[in-house]
Formats: sequence, C-alpha cells, structure tokens
Amino acid sequence: MSWDPRHLPDQSGKTFVVTGANAGLGIFTSEQLAATGAHVVLACRNPVKADAAIAAIRGRVPGASVSTINLDVADADSVRAAAVLLLELPRLDGLVLNAGIVHPPRTRESSAAGNEIVLETNYLGHFHLTALTLPALLRTPGSRVVALGSLATRLVASRLDNLQLETGYSGWVAYAQSKIAMQVFGFELDRRLRRAGLGGPGGVQSLVAHPGYSVSGLTPGIRGVNEPSRPQRFADNLQGLIGAQGKDRGAWPTVRATLDTDARGGEYYGPRFLTRGLPTRQRPTTTSLDPSVASHLWSRTESLLALPFPL
Repeated sequence: MSWDPRHLPDQSGKTFVVTGANAGLGIFTSEQLAATGAHVVLACRNPVKADAAIAAIRGRVPGASVSTINLDVADADSVRAAAVLLLELPRLDGLVLNAGIVHPPRTRESSAAGNEIVLETNYLGHFHLTALTLPALLRTPGSRVVALGSLATRLVASRLDNLQLETGYSGWVAYAQSKIAMQVFGFELDRRLRRAGLGGPGGVQSLVAHPGYSVSGLTPGIRGVNEPSRPQRFADNLQGLIGAQGKDRGAWPTVRATLDTDARGGEYYGPRFLTRGLPTRQRPTTTSLDPSVASHLWSRTESLLALPFPL
C-alpha cells in the first residue's frame, strides 16, 4: 500500500523521543508524530527554544501530548542525565536521532571531551544516547531507532579512516563524515540486534532516513520557531526550482521510518525524487552498508566514548 504522510496511522498510547526537536526537521517530525495521538518528548539543548517549540506544536495540533527534556548531544554528562529520564518512561516506542550541526564551523573545533564537534554532535552523542536507552527500547514491543542520514553521504567518498579530522579539516567533509557515520551506525545497529535475537518485527528495529534537499525558506513559517527573512525566502524559492523542498516535507521519510508497520529494520527511506517528494524506500551508499567499515567505526566509537555498547 502507498504511504500518505498527510494521513498517518493512529499511535495513541505510544511514546516517541526526537532529539534536536525545537527547530528545522526536528519540530516538524515532532509535530507530525504528535498529530497521531502519540506522546512526543522533545529532547533539546536550549530550554527556551524547547518551550517555544512546545507552544507551537500545541497551537498547531490541538490536544497534542508533548513534553521536553534537556539534552545536549555534544555533552556526555547531558546525554547521561537525559538517558536517566528516558529510562523512567513507561515505554519508548521510537528514538529519532535527529539533532545535529547543519552548518559546521569553518575551522576545526573540539567538544569538551576533545572530539571534533560536528562528529560529537551529529554522531557520537547519538551512539551514546542509544546505548544508554537500549533497555527502554528492549522492553517496548516493536520499538524503533531511526537515524538521520543525508544526501551528503552520496557526495563525499570516505571510509571514516580520518574520523576526527585532526588534519585536512573542512566543514563540508566534517558534516558528510558525521552523516556517513550515522548511516553506518543505523544499519550496523540493526544487524547486531538481529544477531542477538533482539531485532526484527516485535523486537527493536533500526532504520535510517534522509530528508532530501530541505531548506528553511520553503518551510511554513512558525512564529518563534521558523521565521525566514524575505531574502532567505527568495533565495530558497529559487532553490525550489532545482529540487529543494520545505523541512516539513523533509520530515516525511523519518516519520514513515518511525511509524510504517510495513517498514523493516535495516531499510532506508528518503524522498521519491531523491531531493524531494513522497517518502519511499531507497538504496543507501555501498559504504553505509559495508560491515568492515561498520566494525571499525563501532570499535573506534566505543573507544572514544569509553563505553561498550551492550550488543
């Protein structure tokens, strides 16, 4: 059956967590999930922006069940504190790994832990959060982890050998590598869950989604959350002529990967026409599916975080 992102299946009684949910793709993912009747936890770094996002969703989705927790995925202490709260939830049906730096710094910056900041924010923090919240996912039948990938994975060839970019840093490469890492992680997580007898339908499934070419200027305006300037609207409307779409539609593949009962762990979702369109199942890059790349990344990540993943 075809998937209609404007008529989503009822999810009453379920709970979903979306990281980086106060703006961009995150708020539209959260809004669309909340419209299904589910409870949505917005995991955000900035409490003021989180409150604005909550107010916006409640205004746009009457009766929406939403709450917030503080989460800075680039701060290990914050990740641990957030995980404690998430483990207290009665159930965790979906963990959407959305938070990230979209516009990397021009020169290399490090997190408090000494890791390259884009890698820490877009990937390492999410690996950490997933590892710590796995018990909540395991006790929730049919739960899912959805990692946010990117078209950038098709534009940069990297096997993640220079993960920290101590030499040869560029913002574009840092972003692309972080998204390659996210996709590799998402697919490897599903393989490991299955090998452990914990994955597949009824267990925990891990999927990956990408938003196509989604820009703010083509996105519906939301006071206090998404208010592009007139010049940005003009520039992004021009990009719409070459395949861009709004972030509301960019959220569609993530929402489908989270909700579609026909979707399976290890699958990859994105816009039908690559940069825009209805969400469909797609084929990721060869590197994203490479078990040898995944094995190296997994062990390297555990070493960087000093955290064995419980799989």
